[in-house]
Amino acid sequence: MPVVSTIKLTAQQFLAMEDSPGARLELVGGKIAVSPSPDFSHSRAEKRLSRLLLNHIVEHDLGELAGDIDTIMSSYDVRRPDIIYYQKNRVLLIPSHGALNAAPDLCVEIVSPSSGTIDRVDKFQQYAAAGIAYYWILDPAKKTIESYRLTNGRYDSTKSGRGAEVVSLPPFDDLKIPLGELWVPEGSN
Repeated sequence: MPVVSTIKLTAQQFLAMEDSPGARLELVGGKIAVSPSPDFSHSRAEKRLSRLLLNHIVEHDLGELAGDIDTIMSSYDVRRPDIIYYQKNRVLLIPSHGALNAAPDLCVEIVSPSSGTIDRVDKFQQYAAAGIAYYWILDPAKKTIESYRLTNGRYDSTKSGRGAEVVSLPPFDDLKIPLGELWVPEGSN
């Protein structure tokens, strides 16, 4: 993710700016960073996983699901996770307008060709420091999903899956996720 600013900003200063059209901006260490738009495999995986999660969350009245919203991680860091979940007992922490200032219960990041290190190292450490209880990393190119639970300030691996496996991941242990439905079918261009 290229950095496009040289001035260190606080989260509040960053949030007061307006996004530039078509750009996905985040604040990383006080500097503005821009991400490329997702490709089809990323978008497809996000939409299909979101649909499965949302149906389950609504059916069981478990909380709220959203995504791609400015989420304050620290005084100098604002991220936009692909998928965000708040448990029902924490929904009151979600503002009706503006950035999220309370750590979500789950963040899901979908790996793009340019974001592997960011998702697996930078965000991994940052989300743990912010107190996000669960972190999933979905990789459409490798057709894998990894799930982590925050324990004593660090993430421990809980479960993973690949290919066409059906997995259940915390905090949704009773939801079966058919991974094969998330990926672009073989032979597609």
